[in-house]
Amino acid sequence: MELAYIPSPSSGVLYLGPVPLRGYAFCIIIGVFVAVWLGNKRWIARGGRAGTVADIAVWAVPFGLVGGRLYHVITDYQLYFSEGRDWVDAFKIWEGGLGIWGAIALGALGAWIGCRRRGIPLPAYADAIAPGIAIAQAIGRWGNWFNQELYGRETDLPWAVEITSSADGRMPGTYHPTFLYESLWCIGVALLVIWADRRFNLGHGRAFALYVAGYCAGRFWIEYMRVDEAHHILGLRLNNWTAVLVFLLAVLYIVLSARKRPGREAVVEPGAGDGEGPAADAKTADGKTTDGDATEKDASAEEASAEDAATDDATDTGDSGNPGKLDKPGKLDKSGKPEASGEPEAAEEPEESRDGAGSAKKA
Repeated sequence: MELAYIPSPSSGVLYLGPVPLRGYAFCIIIGVFVAVWLGNKRWIARGGRAGTVADIAVWAVPFGLVGGRLYHVITDYQLYFSEGRDWVDAFKIWEGGLGIWGAIALGALGAWIGCRRRGIPLPAYADAIAPGIAIAQAIGRWGNWFNQELYGRETDLPWAVEITSSADGRMPGTYHPTFLYESLWCIGVALLVIWADRRFNLGHGRAFALYVAGYCAGRFWIEYMRVDEAHHILGLRLNNWTAVLVFLLAVLYIVLSARKRPGREAVVEPGAGDGEGPAADAKTADGKTTDGDATEKDASAEEASAEDAATDDATDTGDSGNPGKLDKPGKLDKSGKPEASGEPEAAEEPEESRDGAGSAKKA
């Protein structure tokens, strides 16, 4: 008898009056919002404009949903096109079934279109949103819990998930909650990417490649635990082989990119730092002055010019008042006039003094 387990919801749909709220779709929507929010903060920190991540997400998210559904339908075609199945179910995305490999591949195509329209390098954008994508996956995996799907082998562990549905060949019981394992793993990957990005100053797509490699490493062992129907190649599930291949490609990209383009992009969004917004009125981090400082400097220069002009006028006035005599230059007071000398002027000597000592004796 199980002492504890994670209960599954009796239904994956909640109704607000006539409006159905499906848990699977709700988790995906929340994940998208979190990814855009975190990506926006990281994009601004890299020197981009606020709102750019959301604008490009308008292209990336729809492409990603279509790509994820296509991958799932193609790799699990028997669920929709075999005998007794209705092919229309392939369009019912709210019932579950998104392949992350197709979602990332086609989502990257949509992001590339959005980046190209704004003149933004795709690798820089991918680096900014990488941790957000991992967290979105962590949230989205709980949609599998609402649908009672993608669980592992039977277990009596305290954190086992209870499956109560018997639809589509399910057997009620307690199983490894692979959705929970992958959710926790994705959170760990997001933290790893954030730490490594700060520690090693990752750029040119290497933060995104690290996310891909980290996710693939976890997906391999989690996929190995699953017991749902899947295609096998040489004893391994198709997604295991996909995880291995993508992991190797991601690691190879990190190595080659670090050699060819070390460091991080200096500019991620053209024109983002050209004096728009409040940031243009403050001093920049590298000590350069801004428009406000330049205005103060111009005012100081004008005051200095006015003082020089006053000095010249005062000098001219002194010369014209005493023609033929060159006044000794002196200091000016605040009004621009020459300051009075502190030395008393010598009194004119009397005639007797000028006659000399001999004249004085005659008396």
